[in-house]
Amino acid sequence: MACTAEKLAELSLAGDEDWAAGVPNLQKNLRILSAEEIGLAKMLLHEGQKHLFEHWPEPGVGDEGKKSFFDQISRLNSSYPGGLVSYIENAKRLLTDSKAGKNPYDGFTPSVPSGEVLTFADDNFIMLEEAGIKEARKAAFVLVAGGLGERLGYKGIKLALPVETTTGRCFIQHYIETILAMQEASCRLAEGQCQVEIPLVIMTSDDTHAPTLKLLESNNYFGMKSTQVTLLKQEKVACLADNDARLALDPNDKYKIQTKPHGHGDVHALLYSSGVLNIWQRAGIRWVLFFQDTNGLLFKAIPASLGVSSTKGYHVNSLAVPRKAKEAIGGITKLTHADGRSMVINVEYNQLDPLLRASGHADGDVNCETGFSPFPGNINQLILELDPYIEELRRTKGAISEFVNPKYTDSTKTSFKSSTRLECMMQDYPKSLSPLARVGFTVMDTWLAYAPVKNNPEDAAKIPKGNPYHSATSGEMAIYRANSRILKKAGVRIADPIIDVFNGQEVEVWSRITWSPKWALTFNDVKRKLKDECSVSQRSTLVLNGQNVFLDNLSLDGTLIVNSIDEAEVRLMGSVQNKGWSLEHVDHKDNSIPEEIRIRGFKIQKVEQLELNYVEAGNFSFKP
Repeated sequence: MACTAEKLAELSLAGDEDWAAGVPNLQKNLRILSAEEIGLAKMLLHEGQKHLFEHWPEPGVGDEGKKSFFDQISRLNSSYPGGLVSYIENAKRLLTDSKAGKNPYDGFTPSVPSGEVLTFADDNFIMLEEAGIKEARKAAFVLVAGGLGERLGYKGIKLALPVETTTGRCFIQHYIETILAMQEASCRLAEGQCQVEIPLVIMTSDDTHAPTLKLLESNNYFGMKSTQVTLLKQEKVACLADNDARLALDPNDKYKIQTKPHGHGDVHALLYSSGVLNIWQRAGIRWVLFFQDTNGLLFKAIPASLGVSSTKGYHVNSLAVPRKAKEAIGGITKLTHADGRSMVINVEYNQLDPLLRASGHADGDVNCETGFSPFPGNINQLILELDPYIEELRRTKGAISEFVNPKYTDSTKTSFKSSTRLECMMQDYPKSLSPLARVGFTVMDTWLAYAPVKNNPEDAAKIPKGNPYHSATSGEMAIYRANSRILKKAGVRIADPIIDVFNGQEVEVWSRITWSPKWALTFNDVKRKLKDECSVSQRSTLVLNGQNVFLDNLSLDGTLIVNSIDEAEVRLMGSVQNKGWSLEHVDHKDNSIPEEIRIRGFKIQKVEQLELNYVEAGNFSFKP
């Protein structure tokens, strides 16, 4: 635990001022410091940080800056499991290992762990989706959203970006509306009374906290009760100036430690220290689902994955996709040590190949007979069972295995190009678990589960053809592709896609089909809404907003938008034809176009559409 104020005060009273004799600039300022500040100063000197005080002027000069220095030190000390003493000691150990080139997996042998590989729309998949929706009322969701969209070429928070531009729904709206739809569907399956409100935690950072709160408040939390949503702000960690783990001062402020993000692994410590997990446990929550901020397909995979966790009793379930050998995505791997220890974790792609070669696999990371690597691709979405999760966090206080990645000036590895810091990743949680923990994975088709938006147009255009772009362009096209393929599997005649190039990225352009989560959460939901044979042309746009909208021998060639309240049952029949909406190419360098549009390389030209609105209860049929 971090040093408490009482302990620091006790520390400050021990002995006289001789402890500061080696740092005269600090010693002469002791009289302006509080007992707690003196305790923090002693701790810093004990950890080899006397350089932090060497530039301090006489008392009366810069006293406000000196006080703000200790305010920051206090925050850094309290926000890290074990305090700054632990942070500095961990840094010394990891920097020593880094300089020596130590392999973190030395002594471990990799093998393929056990897990579930699902086939979309088969009987097992449908059964697991149903089981997952049933379990959803016992679930809580944790969204890791500490980053801005700068890497994307977007100045705002990533959660405010549209998932797709047909409807303009942003990521946080899509996530909240899907959770609410799961809440309602799960309660319908419950026996007896069900008044469940599925909680959502959003981990923010200094960069994203205020804009995230503003986005939620200005949109009335997108239909979710404000009491269901908890924002937990992640603190940054101190930067390190050298191999001795000396804390780096901000070059622009001699009273300030330079800080950088610690990584999304902080979410575990935040959940533990906030007390949120205990509240959930008392409320009967069984599952905690972790997800990241810009994967618009994720919730198509969650029902079946939650069903896997429930039926298999997994303590940890990592969502995964098929992975090509050497693809730049981590592989979920079982590691067994020579001393008998074992764990199932994500191993980064650049570490997996040498690890396999070092343990007798001469060819390293290669595809098997399926055409994919036997090690599933990690997509950083986790489902944890709450009770064992709380038990583990009580032991670790939420501390997650860390790494350090200094950029050295030369091969001697004696100095850094710039300051570094310790980092941690959410998916490394299983590293500390007992071998008895039930850790597995669920593999879904990539087209169904994984289309992150993280690369800007320039970087995406440099990616070799055939590899995923992971851009705003490919992310939006993936939504249309997934929805088209789901309808096609359910029996709708969907025209083949065409190939087009936007922002230098060659993509498949399918019919622009979107639906609200209320319309369908599972494949069975989709099948129940389709009657007789329906068809959608490639140039068409179909938007379905409403719980009880049925397609009955509908033929669409153009744009059709349907909005319906829950109490209305709507049947769409016959042939709908109009000029529709088209995609118009735009240049991502054209500053006259909004950022969220130009990073996609296209905008929607709304020429003609048929929009149907049903705002009263009753049964309705539409046939042109």
